[in-house]
Amino acid sequence: MKTVGFACVVSLTAGVGALAQSKPLRIEITEGIIEPMPFAVPLFVAENAAANEYAAKLTQVVAADLVGSGLFREIPAAAHISKISNFDAPVQFSDWKAINSQALITGAVSLTSDNRMVVKFRLFDVFAQAPLGNGLQFVASSDSWRRMSHKVADAVYSRLTGESGYFDSRVAFIAEEGPKNNRKKRLALMDYDGANVRYLSNADDIVLAPRFSPNAREIIYTSYETGVPKVFLMNVDTLSRRVLDSDPGMTFAPRFSPDGRKVVMSLTERGNTDIYSFDIASGRKQRLTNSPAIETAPSFSPDGRQIVFESDRGGGQQVYVMNAAGGEAKRISFGDGSYGTPVWSPRGDMIAFTKIHKGRFHIGVMRVDGSQEKLLAGSFLDEGPTWSPNGRVIMFFRETAGAAGAPSLYSVDVTGRNLRQIKTPTFASDPAWSTLLE
Repeated sequence: MKTVGFACVVSLTAGVGALAQSKPLRIEITEGIIEPMPFAVPLFVAENAAANEYAAKLTQVVAADLVGSGLFREIPAAAHISKISNFDAPVQFSDWKAINSQALITGAVSLTSDNRMVVKFRLFDVFAQAPLGNGLQFVASSDSWRRMSHKVADAVYSRLTGESGYFDSRVAFIAEEGPKNNRKKRLALMDYDGANVRYLSNADDIVLAPRFSPNAREIIYTSYETGVPKVFLMNVDTLSRRVLDSDPGMTFAPRFSPDGRKVVMSLTERGNTDIYSFDIASGRKQRLTNSPAIETAPSFSPDGRQIVFESDRGGGQQVYVMNAAGGEAKRISFGDGSYGTPVWSPRGDMIAFTKIHKGRFHIGVMRVDGSQEKLLAGSFLDEGPTWSPNGRVIMFFRETAGAAGAPSLYSVDVTGRNLRQIKTPTFASDPAWSTLLE
């Protein structure tokens, strides 16, 4: 048994053998993918009456996660020949092969007398007529049913792609309401798919740029509540918060180090903006850049050894990389236009950025040396990229033009496919994706 925070994971070996074929069913993720893998997920079995209301909801979320990735296509329930009424019964593979399902997900849910929910699932390769690994079981409060759905989808995604999933994660963002010339902004939190929105601040003060800590329990953000922009640290559970640097001057554009012990941010004093490192425990500051230029939007590499940032030190807004302790920086952006808001991929192999060229804003990616630049999306205003926990998807915000223009959240695959809008109750901007939840 392996503990994973809110739940327990148990390998279900009874009745499920080891992988039976030498070449397991696996979807290969390349830029050439045009046909998503077809899968079937019959209604999860409710193993007692109390679980009836959850069976359909769990099934729907699992399917929506997989379909939303753009890599999978659900075969609708109306096409199913077999109906799964017993989780432990043998699978009639011929029925699923007849409807061209390549993968089959079966599941079951039950509720205990103390309101604990047990969710089980198994994944099968239909054409090989064999399970893909052992089944898993999650146990948690029934209030966590959506998280258990995401965990099932993450496990399926991982087995079929060879990559870690990203569904059991959260996104911090700025919720916006009101007319463009008097927009109210609140710090907000939601599931990665836009569900379970929770507001962390009121609309009294302007808030910007929320960023998650590595353990997803804290957020740093910029607030104008003191009259000038200052970086605050907030616990997302208790909402307790404090200013990180109370010295005079403006602080903004913060990000955590990979170990969560430091924050890098921009600090403006006497008209000069440089990047500083701030030790959360001791409060000690270290100046990392020393230039008359504007140096901002720093982001650590996953190993914590380097920082990517934007600067106009060369006469225009471009992207640079330097050692995490400061020192000489190397420019890596050389295409036409201006570059900003760089963010290092959690895989360490790419940097996402915003590019402005010929009056349009683009979201793009490049290798860490600046090579292989690729633009993924573009519009009147696309800005603020943030990476999914597995480095496969980028979320950003898009604002429409005109007096009634307003921002919305979008996501796009790192290959440039599967551009999707994320539905939110209000206008939304400046997303920040968490790591996978524990």
